[in-house]
Amino acid sequence: MLLRPQPCGVSARPRARQGIAQVVRVAPAPRRRRALPRTPGAPARYYREDKASGATPANQPPPASQPTPSPNGDGAAPPKRAPKEAPVDGNEATARMAYAMSDVSFIYPITPATPMGEAVDQWASEGRKNVFGNVMQVTEMESEAGVAGALHGALAAGALVTTFTCSQGLLLMIPNMYKIAGELIPAVLHVTARALAGHALSIFGDHQDVMAVRQTGWAMLCSHSVQEAQDMALISHLTTFKARVPFVHFFDGFRTSHEINKIKLIDPEEIKPLVAEITPYIDDHRRRALNPAHPHQRGTAQGPDVYFQGIEAANPFHDAVPELVQETMDRVASVTGRQYHLFDYVGHPEADRVVVAMGSGSEVLESAVAHLNKLGQKVGLIKVRLFRPWSAEHLLAALPKTAKRITVMDRTKEHGSGGEPLLLDVSSTIQRHKVPIEVLVGGRYGLGSKDFTPAMAVAVYDNMAAPSPKDSFVVGIIDDVGFSHLTAGPELDDAVPDSTTECLFWGMGSDGTVGANKEAVKIIAAHDGMHAQGYFAYDAHKSGGVTTSHLRFGREPIKAPYLVATADYIGVHQPQYLIKYDTLERLRPGGVVLINAPWKSLEEVEAHVPERVKQQIARLRPQLYCIDAAGVAKDVGLGRRTNMVMQAAFFALSGVMPIEQAIPLLKESIKKAYSKKGDKIVNMNYAAVDAALDKLVKIEVPQGWRMGEDSRSFVGTAERAVHITGASSPADFLHQVVMPMLAMEGDKLPVSVFAPGGTFPPGTTAVEKRTIAAAVPIWDKAACTQCNICAFVCPHAAIRPALATPEELSGAPAGFGTVPIKGGGPALAGFQYRMQVSPHDCTGCELCVNACPDDALASKPIEQIMAGETANWDFFKGLPARGELFEKATVRGSQFQTPLMEFSGACEGCGETPYVKLLTQLFGRRMVVANATGCSSIWGGSAPANPYSVDATGHGPAWANSLFEDNAQFGFGIQMGVKQRRAALAAAAEVAVAQSVGSEELRAALGEWLQVKDNGALAGAAAARVEAALKASPAPADVSTAGGAALAHIAGNTDMLDKPSVWIVGGDGWAYDIGYAGLDHVFSTGEDVNILILDTEEYSNTGGQKSKSTPLGAVVKFAAGGKSRPKKEMGIMTMEGYPDTYVASVCLEANYNQVVKAMTEAEAHPGVSLIIAYAPCALQGPDGGMSKSQTDAKMAVDTGYWPLYRYAPPPRTHEPGTDIPRGVLALDSKKLKGDLEAFLSRENRFAILSRKDKDAADELHHQLDDSIHLRHERLKKMAADSKPQPSAGPAAAANGDGAAPPPAASS
Repeated sequence: MLLRPQPCGVSARPRARQGIAQVVRVAPAPRRRRALPRTPGAPARYYREDKASGATPANQPPPASQPTPSPNGDGAAPPKRAPKEAPVDGNEATARMAYAMSDVSFIYPITPATPMGEAVDQWASEGRKNVFGNVMQVTEMESEAGVAGALHGALAAGALVTTFTCSQGLLLMIPNMYKIAGELIPAVLHVTARALAGHALSIFGDHQDVMAVRQTGWAMLCSHSVQEAQDMALISHLTTFKARVPFVHFFDGFRTSHEINKIKLIDPEEIKPLVAEITPYIDDHRRRALNPAHPHQRGTAQGPDVYFQGIEAANPFHDAVPELVQETMDRVASVTGRQYHLFDYVGHPEADRVVVAMGSGSEVLESAVAHLNKLGQKVGLIKVRLFRPWSAEHLLAALPKTAKRITVMDRTKEHGSGGEPLLLDVSSTIQRHKVPIEVLVGGRYGLGSKDFTPAMAVAVYDNMAAPSPKDSFVVGIIDDVGFSHLTAGPELDDAVPDSTTECLFWGMGSDGTVGANKEAVKIIAAHDGMHAQGYFAYDAHKSGGVTTSHLRFGREPIKAPYLVATADYIGVHQPQYLIKYDTLERLRPGGVVLINAPWKSLEEVEAHVPERVKQQIARLRPQLYCIDAAGVAKDVGLGRRTNMVMQAAFFALSGVMPIEQAIPLLKESIKKAYSKKGDKIVNMNYAAVDAALDKLVKIEVPQGWRMGEDSRSFVGTAERAVHITGASSPADFLHQVVMPMLAMEGDKLPVSVFAPGGTFPPGTTAVEKRTIAAAVPIWDKAACTQCNICAFVCPHAAIRPALATPEELSGAPAGFGTVPIKGGGPALAGFQYRMQVSPHDCTGCELCVNACPDDALASKPIEQIMAGETANWDFFKGLPARGELFEKATVRGSQFQTPLMEFSGACEGCGETPYVKLLTQLFGRRMVVANATGCSSIWGGSAPANPYSVDATGHGPAWANSLFEDNAQFGFGIQMGVKQRRAALAAAAEVAVAQSVGSEELRAALGEWLQVKDNGALAGAAAARVEAALKASPAPADVSTAGGAALAHIAGNTDMLDKPSVWIVGGDGWAYDIGYAGLDHVFSTGEDVNILILDTEEYSNTGGQKSKSTPLGAVVKFAAGGKSRPKKEMGIMTMEGYPDTYVASVCLEANYNQVVKAMTEAEAHPGVSLIIAYAPCALQGPDGGMSKSQTDAKMAVDTGYWPLYRYAPPPRTHEPGTDIPRGVLALDSKKLKGDLEAFLSRENRFAILSRKDKDAADELHHQLDDSIHLRHERLKKMAADSKPQPSAGPAAAANGDGAAPPPAASS
């Protein structure tokens, strides 16, 4: 229900409240002896439990207590204060404690752990002090492996160190984790538990990563909620010093790390008495540090005589951990009032069925336990907090004596194992302690953040009650291959308190919906007596994708770590979503629906929504409102960012707090959120809020409206696909997998429709039709000069030139205007030209409009042109491609080649995609792409949207992503595999020719192919002649002969006849940082691979963190005070370190011809080539947005900020007695012109420091200007010193796919 009576009148939801109360039973701690920390060489000290005084050493007095620090420095304890409550997410809750308890942190961005590193970096830049009175030293490393090495070193030096990571990043730390644990060094590693990349990359949460490090010797403590994330973080930091065992503190990625909830904060002052108690242990840690004043040696090499004993010597320390953790939990409870145990039992005191689980799923299971106990069932739950070291005694102490059946739930999958990790530990405990349990089974749930709901939890308990319970089951998916799944019933009506209002918001990535909803949660939660929870789900697109915000508000604490199933309020922030997605599926009858649309009557609603939505409105009878938020946002200058308009309307309609209180608080949050972007942005958002309330329109739905009509339930694409399993063709896969996923119904798909191994077919973005542009470009044929620049710069291949004969145009739509083609000679005589846009695929970035030199494009509202331009696009797609009529290695000619990368999920105006699109137009039919994880792998490879397509012959880019750090080696391996296969093919061809097998035509074709097989421009045509001759040949020769076997080998490997063009693609975070060691090695090999660095000068994919490419003075995450070190000069380093590597620095939006030259020359070079491409990014904050990024790009080049050059290596051989040839550097940006400060002031990443600290900004900008001039002089000298060659480009005959030789490099 809504929290107070409202004009819209939503009634309260009835909920059953009956049955017995569940109990929380505290397990008695078993008595045992434990080892205390000791200095190197000292004997182990043991102690026993003492109920009166706590843990007391048996042979040594306890450490001397220290006075409690106080703000006054007088040793007196501060007065006890009521805990402050605040809405935070799990990352912030953890980072607060990590910062308070650590002096040093090494960080590296990885989703979803990155916000913790960002937080500590921000606090350090602000000078915040920890409980020791120190400002944390925060250093970003080049990779997680680097973080682990630095972590180990700082710990060895006696520092108090922490870090944050997950997934592949955690795996990179494993070698050092073994070292740190083996050396018994205290540390805490905070992990947002996340899936691992196997058949596919997943950035979402489960326990695969933490289970991969359970064997390293680190203690592992699990948090189940945002509140626990804070508390367990503190417990980990306090315990590690006493135990001398390092800790992994982990919690569920996204589900806990990014959930916002109101928690009781721990004041740093409250921590100080606890820290005082462990000060002797901290001192002990420092005394064990590497120090020449008291030297020792560690990390020795040991032989079989002593290595084994050394491992076993650590046993007492690990044995002591469980009770040390419990002691710390008790001590923290005395401060916070929140008592935890290693294993906490909740449920019926005489439960016969018990589930064992850990992580946020425990909270879901707990709600199911409460529900079932009220129904009279006897069930319970054991919540695991300390996973390592595993304490069987504590588990058994928590298990009810009445338990007969146990289910263990794991959030991970281990192929080939007898069971998942938690199951194996519980099973071992039950078996070894001979506990009389009748049934013990295991199940899996929630992999990759798959939602786990109370209804699913009930299904787990129901399975236990069955005569023969399923073992190794799954819940939350349909497994129609192994039939291991449990079927869940309807969701529970008592899973959340009665006072809770549940809301669901459908937004678009980059429209601000998520950010506004986060602020709403914080505003409401800050209200006295109110609680709030927020969780945000995203699709795979970088921008313009679907976001769903799941918000809950109420007067009781909210423990519901799962998506909203039945919403009191639904906001549809993009009206087209009503057509594409089942947005009202989760609406509670009589709930509130707010649609961002200019509709003012029920008749208008009927005219624009599909039949399914009309049926839902009739059946659910919502209180329906519309608001023209897009119009309001446009009027106040916010463009497509409708978030604040919709947020103000939400407060007006939801009633979660009085509107007269909400609006001032909303404006306060606006100022806080946008002040860094300047007063102009703040004031525009204020105006949007003020205008919103006047624009709300109530749509009256008459009683009985449409109730007499057929209201058959809507059958979605996923439901249809469930009945058609086993995709046997690309068309089947498209309809059975791709279409349901695009409709946001992937959760309903069964196992059987997926291809094992994770492969997806090409070209699926062509059916996506996101329709996210508010306005699209329309072509003025009278003004156009047919330069094709608009198509050249288009990031999404959504605008393209058409070429057709008059006969082909006979059936064209009336609006398909054309003009005669200009230029081209007799070959083009009679052809008609048109520039055509795809309105459904255009993102409305307006790059093409601003790039057009003739003003031949103008943006028009999409609703005005949608029908006509859709028909035009459909007709255009039926015209034949005529790229062969043009020289492709030109700006104009390249755009007549069909782009084999189209309609990607990249942001509007993306600066990366035009480069890759152009590559596919030049070499796409024979490209193999190794793509580093990052922006380009997300917009280029997020299932089911594959933007890489094929030409009319079925050829196109073969694309793969391995990992982030290994992309150079991965691409190099592809090249070596290709090289070996083609060498074997060439050997077979030589045998076939030598032994005269096959027809004369075939032998001639093979002989020709052998001459040109390594020439990308010529190998394709020769390959086609070989294939034609093979088809025309008589029956295959006898394979028992060498010639016959060779011919059979050729016939079976014709796909290797054309020369593959191997491209290693990734961003600057990969190339400059984590992947540079691999890149360096690839440079050293001299093999024929091409490398494209899409340089946004920051970690764009994880939100804009500092990389070694980030320039001086830029304010980015991990450099909140402005980057103080210069950018890594990748191009110069490579030219000087590896002079046989082709190197180019390009900027597509500043010099079109130069980038085409660079790509054709790089691909033709018979060794390693490197192209460093300046890629404007929205995170750089260009003035005017990405539609104006071309202005910034040109200024960057003109001022020398981004130099343009092409370096052609010398020939690999030269005539004896002649001078050794030198490479030639063509400096394409010859002179510095323009004002650097004018460029910097246009980009928020530089302007933000000028607003915050002008003196610091001026100094850093001055240093940047100096470095730019020094680099320019250096490049000029390198160009002048390079000896002139007949042609600065590579050999004329090997420059691309049939392209003419590139012109000599300009000087």
